[in-house]
Amino acid sequence: MTDRPLTLMAVHAHPDDEATSTGGILARYAAEGIRTVLVTCTDGGCGDGPEGVKPGEPGHDPSAVAAMRRQELQASCDVLKISHLETLDYADSGMIGWPSNDAPGSFWQSPVEEGAARLAELMRHYRPDVVVTYDENGFYGHPDHIQAHRITMAALEMITLTPKVYWTTMPRSMMQQFGETVREFGEDMPEPDPAEAAALAELGLPDDEITTWVDTTPFSDQKFDSLAAHASQGENIFFLKMGKERFGKLMGMETFVRVRDTTDAPVPENDLFAGLR
Repeated sequence: MTDRPLTLMAVHAHPDDEATSTGGILARYAAEGIRTVLVTCTDGGCGDGPEGVKPGEPGHDPSAVAAMRRQELQASCDVLKISHLETLDYADSGMIGWPSNDAPGSFWQSPVEEGAARLAELMRHYRPDVVVTYDENGFYGHPDHIQAHRITMAALEMITLTPKVYWTTMPRSMMQQFGETVREFGEDMPEPDPAEAAALAELGLPDDEITTWVDTTPFSDQKFDSLAAHASQGENIFFLKMGKERFGKLMGMETFVRVRDTTDAPVPENDLFAGLR
């Protein structure tokens, strides 16, 4: 045993990503006295600008958007009681197929080895016991999520530490509930075409393939408030429309796939730190 605190490191692509899939665990483990470290890879400059102006539209200034989103990210970290925020500040690459995917300096265009080396230095400094990031498809195919996955897995190969490693996911049963809620709260949303519907049906994993189910229900209000801290992106954050009570019922369980482990803790597990304490 050492005096070093148990440490969770979450590697995310954009400001607000920390709240959606890991806000619950970040709040829960902080409350348990575990050191929480958030690494945000991009500046979020492809987000909405003032009054909802979109990238490429007149009045959209990526640098101003990035500055605004950095303030919101810090506010979200304050809500979740995150111990340390680290930002790699790559330029936001935008959604798949956007011209910004090809922009020099965008995260998507940056060498994996470069980002991995920077992240490996942070891992050596904080010595995380648990690392959380996305799967190889970034859960839904966003270029920056995929790149965050790539640099995280490459960074782990550069260090001698052996943390437990998890990828965020959702069980298909939860995805079905989510789809029903979207239809309830988004009556003006068009029905997806058959190809989109088929792609959505493939998101997440069958329930029996989920290794780790962490109940974060007591921290749902914090998770909601951390999302609300990203007010400039409110138009894109569907969850804020449902209110805290409904949000807590739908989003109180955070789920993961354990992909690296040296503890031999049995699965399914209900604690990312199973076998470590």
